[in-house]
Amino acid sequence: MAIDTAAPSPNLRPGGPPSVDLGPATALSCRECGTRFPLGPSFACLECFGPLEISYDFGSEGAEELRKRIEAGPASIWRYVPLLPVPADVATKPNLNPGWTPLVKADNLGRELGFTGQLHIKDDSGNPTHSFKDRVVACAIEAARVFGYTTLSCSSTGNLAGAVGAAAARAGFRSCVFIPHDLEQGKVVMAGVYGGELVGIEGNYDDVNRFCSELIGDPAGEGWGFVNVNLRPYYGEGSKTLAYEICEQLGWRLPEQIVIPVASGSQLTKIDKGLQELIKLGLVEDRPYRIFGAQAEGCSPVSAAYKAGHDVIRPVKPDTIAKSLAIGNPADGPYVLDIARRTGGAVEDVTDEEVVAAIRLLARTEGIFAETAGGVTVGVLRKLVETGQLDPSKETVAINTGDGLKTLDAVSEAGMTAVIRPTLDAFRGAGLASA
Repeated sequence: MAIDTAAPSPNLRPGGPPSVDLGPATALSCRECGTRFPLGPSFACLECFGPLEISYDFGSEGAEELRKRIEAGPASIWRYVPLLPVPADVATKPNLNPGWTPLVKADNLGRELGFTGQLHIKDDSGNPTHSFKDRVVACAIEAARVFGYTTLSCSSTGNLAGAVGAAAARAGFRSCVFIPHDLEQGKVVMAGVYGGELVGIEGNYDDVNRFCSELIGDPAGEGWGFVNVNLRPYYGEGSKTLAYEICEQLGWRLPEQIVIPVASGSQLTKIDKGLQELIKLGLVEDRPYRIFGAQAEGCSPVSAAYKAGHDVIRPVKPDTIAKSLAIGNPADGPYVLDIARRTGGAVEDVTDEEVVAAIRLLARTEGIFAETAGGVTVGVLRKLVETGQLDPSKETVAINTGDGLKTLDAVSEAGMTAVIRPTLDAFRGAGLASA
């Protein structure tokens, strides 16, 4: 079955490798004008400069047979090899095997927020480098192998740098990644420990991204695969696996509502793409679902555009503790707006204080310690319920994208309840004994 995100052009433009093995992937299609290009390390349309997306031919396998093949696969994203732009033998190659993370029934959190329907947390902090970025890098590195790159690179707000460093080390690539110079120390250490080069850039993420776009066209960057630039179409497909896992873990059905953090917006758009693919392949029953985007108030250009009824995103200068979401000029912002409006969802934002409160709330109710991006998601979830934008009687999934150990400064006030001498009298005197 051929599935294109954009309307296909009848002409396939020349260029790129004549033949590559990336599984069911068949071409790159422009999201804006539909022009198709051969598979290769490209990310922008030569006709209109729109973003390129992977098109597929999933074959004629029936839904039941495909479902059985997926369920018999490994407990990682590679169970979905038939739906990803990777070689069929990818699971035999050295990689970190991310994915198949828990879908947690969040009954305690649901009660606190007033849910009568089921609330779930898709907890991606259990990935190899403790964020969802392991999914996207796993797909990008397979494209890097096919296209003959020897160095893996990226522009990153932190999590991606660590994911690239770890995946490159495992797969035998050199890595050199670029981050804003003032990231949280936990993310700096995690990105640097894998032995690759870690370069701080004076400025914010948008400055880092502009620099990487320049480097990619310079001889100094020859042989480099930038996972979120020239390999971006393949990289983005890794986020679809969140949609696949959620639906499979729900018993092959669509959730009614999903709340997703928004940085560049790619994760949200690819989750929607994954849901649409499952519907078209007959793996889930087609029914309405609503998608909500979550941003921090200090970097909320998509939320601002949504609330103002605009279709164009006005870039902002980030100022928030949620640094993994601090992208002031999000590339997929307009598509996030389209999806939120098409599905009847919304895009909302919360203050840094609400982010911290939400991190503590999720930890206290479900034992999940989220990084600041997860605090944004749960904070927005709470706000959406309070404002009536999200229906608490519907089955809802909120996505936690990373581990709170990476952003300890956000909850640094948490600590010891008391310091006492090692005696029972001291214990009783501290008021800690049970009533």
